[in-house]
Amino acid sequence: MKNEPKVNLLDVLKEVVEDKSVDDSVILDALKKALISAARKYLHIEKKINVDIDMETNEVHVFLNVEVVDDYPDYDPNMTAEEVAEMDEGYMLVDEARDFNEDAQAGDSLYMELPTSSFGRQAIQTAKQLLTQHIRSAECQRIMDIYRSRIGTIINGTVLRLEQRNVIVDLGNKIEAELPAREQIPHERLTQGASVKAVIARVEESTKSGAQVILSRSNADFLKALLRQEVPEIYEGTVEIKAVARDSKNRRAKIAVYSRDEKIDPVGACVGMKGARVQTIVRELGNERIDIVHWDENFDVFVQRSLAPASVLKMFPVPDTDRIVIIVDDENLAQAIGKGGQNVELAGRLVDRKLDVHGEQEWSQMDEEAKNNILAPNYEDERRMRAKRMDEDRKAKAAAVKKDVNA
Repeated sequence: MKNEPKVNLLDVLKEVVEDKSVDDSVILDALKKALISAARKYLHIEKKINVDIDMETNEVHVFLNVEVVDDYPDYDPNMTAEEVAEMDEGYMLVDEARDFNEDAQAGDSLYMELPTSSFGRQAIQTAKQLLTQHIRSAECQRIMDIYRSRIGTIINGTVLRLEQRNVIVDLGNKIEAELPAREQIPHERLTQGASVKAVIARVEESTKSGAQVILSRSNADFLKALLRQEVPEIYEGTVEIKAVARDSKNRRAKIAVYSRDEKIDPVGACVGMKGARVQTIVRELGNERIDIVHWDENFDVFVQRSLAPASVLKMFPVPDTDRIVIIVDDENLAQAIGKGGQNVELAGRLVDRKLDVHGEQEWSQMDEEAKNNILAPNYEDERRMRAKRMDEDRKAKAAAVKKDVNA
């Protein structure tokens, strides 16, 4: 073996795990694996190594533990290559064993302690790298276990730093989350040290940190979570959120709510006394305008309410599509469509249909051929339906994965 400066191996490895939020049992297991790796690097052999660690006294004992044989024993043909290699680690040929004990004979058990202080820099570096990988993997799994089951729930944190337009949020317990620019409320400026409330949008695998918690303040789930937090009837389940459509870029949203108790007005419950409840949510969302719609099991009524206060005169569902042609009073046409089509777009998302709105006068002046063309399925309808089916399949698969994770 080469003569190299002696190093306290356990002290070096403990530097890697210092201040890590990982269970002691995980750290101990990772330390043992790292020491086994260092011992094999030191001995230049892949043999069975036993490790004893006393975390209180900082005592470490590493042993070579093999049975001396004339030849390796036969193995079961059904064993995998990995299983055969693991079995062979427990045996050492006589000639090789005599490098450690010149009196070694076949049938002996070679059990000898290895001097960890002499492992050398290369072996220690290998052990550190292995330990770092194990700890990172453990931390990644811990984050996955904690936060994947909390997707869609609100969490409070502190702005730790800004990375270009992305915000890094401290969630506590040495866990950092990312609030990407696209998940922030437009024109909102979050500063270092500020408290921030957001919803857990997803947990992604990251090459940098192993696992990354992604937050959102702009998606529909954040609005849902705020409603659950501010409206006791929703939290208790008396009032149910049936649908949410949100366009945070233009600061508009529509929500559909329903009461299981006929005595409770679901819209009034969300608005609160003198608008107190909804105004709390509006302020949190940077003065986003929120329309609260009373959901109805009669779909036609639900569609009409989604466009209120516009007066719907006629509705024509287009066969084999998700499109509905709607005729409204001319006085309400601009209001029904909204600036840049925003209102009809949000109403369509709320009821999960494509709403094609026309004024009463415009419709009455069309000839039958023009009306039939509008009421006939077209390429856009087919393209949208295909995309919708693909999205439904994707959501079903994601729900199945989430169910497996929570099981």
